[in-house]
Amino acid sequence: MKIQTKITLLFFLISTTGLILLNASIFYFISDFNFEDFFERLEARVNLSSQINILSDENSAAYQEVRSRYLEKLSEEKDYIVKLDTSGRLEQKPIDLPDTFYQAIFKYGKSRYNEGNKFYAGSFVNGSDAKYLVIVSASNPYGFKELEELRKVLFICFIVSLVLTFLAGRVFSSYTIKPVRLIIKSVKNVSANNLHSRLPEAEGKDEISELVFTFNNMLTRLETAFETQNNFVSNASHELRTPLAIITSETELVLSGHNLNPELEGSVRTILKEAEKLNNILASLLGLAQSGFDGKKQDWEKIRVDELIWTVIDSVRKIEPECRIDLDMNSLPENESQLCTEGNANLLHLAVSNIVLNACKYSNNKPVTIRLSSENDRIIIAVTDKGIGIPESEQQHIFEPFFRASNTNDFEGYGIGLPLTLNIVRIHKGSIGIRSEEEVGTEMMLLLPIIQ
Repeated sequence: MKIQTKITLLFFLISTTGLILLNASIFYFISDFNFEDFFERLEARVNLSSQINILSDENSAAYQEVRSRYLEKLSEEKDYIVKLDTSGRLEQKPIDLPDTFYQAIFKYGKSRYNEGNKFYAGSFVNGSDAKYLVIVSASNPYGFKELEELRKVLFICFIVSLVLTFLAGRVFSSYTIKPVRLIIKSVKNVSANNLHSRLPEAEGKDEISELVFTFNNMLTRLETAFETQNNFVSNASHELRTPLAIITSETELVLSGHNLNPELEGSVRTILKEAEKLNNILASLLGLAQSGFDGKKQDWEKIRVDELIWTVIDSVRKIEPECRIDLDMNSLPENESQLCTEGNANLLHLAVSNIVLNACKYSNNKPVTIRLSSENDRIIIAVTDKGIGIPESEQQHIFEPFFRASNTNDFEGYGIGLPLTLNIVRIHKGSIGIRSEEEVGTEMMLLLPIIQ
């Protein structure tokens, strides 16, 4: 999950929680106000009922007129006036309400109670001849209707707020991640060809500017390292090849003479052989270094892989004339364009040759099969031998420079061919797979992209 999506979801979750709390608070306080207002209206009617029916005086008629003319008649409004006994006790409940309601009246002088949409307000009144309980009940349909409408409005506002919150979260996260996206875009443009480029420095002293500063410092160190390696490769190519060429030519000149005794001639031939071996190692090392750090597309061209395979077979047969190589064309695609890739023909030739030569060498010239096919926009070159195989525990190390499997002591090699092959294939945006079993054989698969 991308960071922008995480920020959006987190912002949305926090905002949603806030909206839920806000809507719940609004509904709670308005409903509480609604109930409080209705209870106060009931208590006003309790007082009027007491004045009219119990505390009768010259103003009773005025109270009766106020109640009938100026007070709204509540829905299902009823008055209950109960006279207590001489000891001040309630002989029988006028309404079936909880005992706590009546106990509160005797303790505090008044009480409230509601059950659903039915509201009750009661009061304790001392009359001139006895004590009384006055209870007024009524329902509040309009108040509940208002609360229901409020609930609908809050729900609609909540849904609309959710949508707006999500959109705001997207905008907020996009604005927050924008500097990071710019850094990613700039970093993608950095390669071995333009290590001198730097990211534009951000203003301020926040984490983004610190990240840009750190990355630019890393690019400086990488540029220095690459230049050092490039200089080494270039100098080694000239400085080491020249003395080797002189040693080889002088040794061949000595061997061309006719006055060497057999013992001296054997030593000179050993020098020549080792010089040639050193020259091969040097060429492989230089190729490994160049293919490893330089990603430039030099001499990139369209390559027919089937034609490349034929040239590889011809080259291998010149080096290993006793090796039998079979080319399996049964899986070739009908469309010839499915056999074309893009790259450097010489490098790909070297990569495939290394694998085929290894197959011939480590199988003691037993038949080697090359199968060519295409699948999922990839050209597949599978090289199968019946050689010594590779121990399973060592297969993960075969692409490491100078590594040689434990069962290859009887074969000459330097452990450079496969790492060089892997670097070349990676430059061409391909991959290599291996399947091997000791004393059974090995299958190496090269996967190259089909040219678009």
